[in-house]
Amino acid sequence: MLDPSDTLRTTAPAPVSTSPADVNFGRRTFVAAVGSAAAASAFALPVARAAHAWGSDTIKIGLVGCGGRGSGAAGQALNADKGVVLHAMGDVFKDRLDSSHKALTESMGEAAKDRVVCGDRMFTGFDCYKSVIDSGVDAVLLTSYPNFRASHAAYAIEKGKHVFAEKPVAVDPAGIRKFLTIGEDAKKKNLSLMVGFCWRYHPAMREAFAQVLGGAIGEVTSAYTNYLTGQLPKRKREEAWTDLEFQMRNWWHHTWISGDHIVEQAVHSVDRLAWAFGDRTPTQAHCLGGRMTRSGPEHGDSYDHFSAVYLYEGGLRGFHDCRQMPECPSDNTDYIYGTKGKAVINGWNPRSIKLTDYAGKTIWQYKGESDDMYQVEHNELFRGIRAGKPINDLPHAANSCMMAIMARMAAYTGQTITWADAMASTLDLQPAKLEFGPMPTPTVSIPGKK
Repeated sequence: MLDPSDTLRTTAPAPVSTSPADVNFGRRTFVAAVGSAAAASAFALPVARAAHAWGSDTIKIGLVGCGGRGSGAAGQALNADKGVVLHAMGDVFKDRLDSSHKALTESMGEAAKDRVVCGDRMFTGFDCYKSVIDSGVDAVLLTSYPNFRASHAAYAIEKGKHVFAEKPVAVDPAGIRKFLTIGEDAKKKNLSLMVGFCWRYHPAMREAFAQVLGGAIGEVTSAYTNYLTGQLPKRKREEAWTDLEFQMRNWWHHTWISGDHIVEQAVHSVDRLAWAFGDRTPTQAHCLGGRMTRSGPEHGDSYDHFSAVYLYEGGLRGFHDCRQMPECPSDNTDYIYGTKGKAVINGWNPRSIKLTDYAGKTIWQYKGESDDMYQVEHNELFRGIRAGKPINDLPHAANSCMMAIMARMAAYTGQTITWADAMASTLDLQPAKLEFGPMPTPTVSIPGKK
């Protein structure tokens, strides 16, 4: 039960994850990141000769998915290690590929001639990921549409490449099962498989959750996380677009591509709910959801709000709310309750993070600085590659994505979904054939009807 003192924070909306290259490059402000990379950034790692397995100072990276998220990730990678060079790029659409390449090149300034060296290794189409991975790269950043993530990662690990894969790792149970297998394959090959749950790399968050899991508030009895934010952009259909291109240009509103916003965006907060419970998996979930502010073809079949309840062994419960609605208060705070006290955690305001007992006495409060979590991710990724100690974020990253998927399944159907049933589900949202032509948008799910 929430403490009455935990009032809703009506601060500015948390940055939202957007992917099209013309939407200010989303949550990753990569222009600043890459600009600092052009100089000898304080984040940059020293490059030692023969510093990683293949005995070269240079780490060649490939980028698959050149929207805002991908462009940002490329900037963070270049900023993480002076020996990283962008060797190849690929995107389904040429305009996104060209826009990203131009922005990265301009942001790098004089350093671009040595750091952004794609040459003719710029590929388009649905199979561009294979061309990027086969171009001679050492590592690949997989930031294309979420529904492609598992197939892209499988090919990269098969070919012996280190992987950074943005969240979510899949949009359906079929993809989750595939990703868990990929994680095992990466371990066997000693390859990195980092997943973009950036809050796990946020210094203040790490300390706060270490306190919680270390028993500072006693045994965790319940947790509530939320992701209340505004509506993502939508695009009017252009005459030349086929059905498929129209949906892909509005991908975050189409469940088969994005998984809906609880899976694509709010999964960050679902992941922190899982973190609060020590990454144990829930036994079941039920979820309310629907759409009140969305209509028209640009909004596809996605919902605009979800409210999930997760049941854990022993009767413990976790709660998660998310919405994407305009003109509503925003919040992205985590509230964790234990037998001795509570934690209130908001990573966008690290100095506000504190643990208190139920009399209001402070048990612990974060007092340190907080480095850019996106940069920390890539610093640690490439440090691990050079040291021969790759990072593998499976299975907890896949399990967090599965928690978001099972909540969506519960909301869409109106049924209680068990973890076992979700993991065994045959649901696979990937179309049998992808080609630019007719492709009707699925109807909006009505609970109790399908």
